[in-house]
Amino acid sequence: MTQVIQYTEFGGPEVLTHAEAAASAAGPGEVAVRVEAVGVNPIDAKLRAGLRASDPIVEPRRVGSDAAGTVTAVGADVEGIRPGDAVIVFGAQGAYADELVVPARHVEPRTPRVTAAEGAALGVPAGTAYQALRALDVRAGDTLLIHGGSGAVGQAAIQFAALWGATVVATASPRRHERLRELGAIPVAYGDGLAERVREAAPQGVTVILDAAGTDEALDVSLDLLADRSRIATIVRGRDADGLGIRAFGGGSPHPLTPQQLTWRREALPVTLALMAAGRFSVELGPSFPLADAAEAHRALAAGVDGKITLVP
Repeated sequence: MTQVIQYTEFGGPEVLTHAEAAASAAGPGEVAVRVEAVGVNPIDAKLRAGLRASDPIVEPRRVGSDAAGTVTAVGADVEGIRPGDAVIVFGAQGAYADELVVPARHVEPRTPRVTAAEGAALGVPAGTAYQALRALDVRAGDTLLIHGGSGAVGQAAIQFAALWGATVVATASPRRHERLRELGAIPVAYGDGLAERVREAAPQGVTVILDAAGTDEALDVSLDLLADRSRIATIVRGRDADGLGIRAFGGGSPHPLTPQQLTWRREALPVTLALMAAGRFSVELGPSFPLADAAEAHRALAAGVDGKITLVP
């Protein structure tokens, strides 16, 4: 039997339950993975709470998309992956589990320099950040403002943009500013006077903006600082983007990602893993919880913590 986390109704963290499910065998084109760490993402909680569109619940629904572990079996027609390989899993259905069977296209090899916890922390944040910056055409010479720079997506975006030669200004509370500097950003505190502080930090002007905070302040300041709204995007306030004339990637947007944007999300994982293997990309890990305590992990997510929350089966 497989240990899983599931829910049968929308609601708070208390609807998450620890259960057993029948184990599955790897079929054609699939791999079985013994899970060693699971990434907890904000979208997991939003789906659990019914804050993102999803189908009616007609049977127990499992949680999560990102994990890391070791391959235990491969199905027919799978090439390049063998039992014993360390991998990360992304885009899975029900990653909060101790065993997974997923299509082989949803795994990437994990080098010894990348721990299971670090690998489990990559899927949604790195994919979202990389895709958003590619879609915004961030490049050398740009000055990028990131709202919410200390979150997992913000930290990934800082690192990608800095590596590509952009100047990065990022918002966070003052106690998180040193982390942003370590990643290559100029930190600024959010709150009253944000636009003026950004202008002081980047007197040359901001040329592109990514909102990973979703606050009214972030959107208002973005519109004040940059006239070209095609280079302003949010990953949180997707429902409001059309009315503001800005772009949205997820975040409740009625517009699905394009095939090219989906390709960029997929491309992000091997790119990020190669950077980590070379010591050029880092992941900030936060608290870790036993798999059975997924509800507590979601409470910690809601309360706010530094670093990525993970579960350990």
